[in-house]
Amino acid sequence: MPDGTYLYAVAREPLSACPAGVAGGSVRTISRPGLVAYVSTVPLEQFGEEPLRRSLEDLDWLAETARAHHAVVDALAAATTAAPVRLVTVYEDDDQVGDLLERRADDFLRLLTRVTGRREWGVKAYAAPAPASEPRVPVATSAGHPGRPGTTYLERRRASLRGREQARGQAVRRADHIHRALSGLAAATHRHRPQDSSLSGRNDWMLLNGAYLVDEARADEFAALAETLGGDGVDLRLTGPWAPYSFTVMEAT
Repeated sequence: MPDGTYLYAVAREPLSACPAGVAGGSVRTISRPGLVAYVSTVPLEQFGEEPLRRSLEDLDWLAETARAHHAVVDALAAATTAAPVRLVTVYEDDDQVGDLLERRADDFLRLLTRVTGRREWGVKAYAAPAPASEPRVPVATSAGHPGRPGTTYLERRRASLRGREQARGQAVRRADHIHRALSGLAAATHRHRPQDSSLSGRNDWMLLNGAYLVDEARADEFAALAETLGGDGVDLRLTGPWAPYSFTVMEAT
């Protein structure tokens, strides 16, 4: 089976060196006026359309591929402004990538202009779920007569659930406040869907999963503000700075 061309990112200028890419391939460039694509050669027996469907079900393979992909993108972002494309974006050959640069030159240049001098920061906010207390079933009224345990149980159960929902509503409003405060220091923002606990590794409510595009000159100010917004039952986690994945990834079709 022939090889394909794996695309990592697009930038304005070539770099002298990059780390090894996916499947251990060497990273090279394909150039068109004003743009440079960073690519490597991959075997289509793994990265072709049908084999890729099977490969993506192999979590170890996927993790290894993602690490290599992000290592290349992070190296590029540390040295120049780069617009990453989605993980496992593969073309039949170099000519298809060159055609992409020509057809979508304006899109890539607009993205690169948008993120020049800026990096992405991630902010996640968590809160412990309010405990849903199990109401006790009464066996008698205050007068000593038999009560209505089924009705009383349901009333207390409803009250417990209402309290839990109220606590969640308060936590969500707190997350909105955090997001608005951080947005004031960001050039652009994106609120990702909260991660499932199987991905986050936590049983807490994830109230905020935000990405913030921040001018490099304001990075310290942004980080300092984030540190003040946690506490009082909210655990806030700041990560970054990263390559601006949330603000440059585009469908490279």
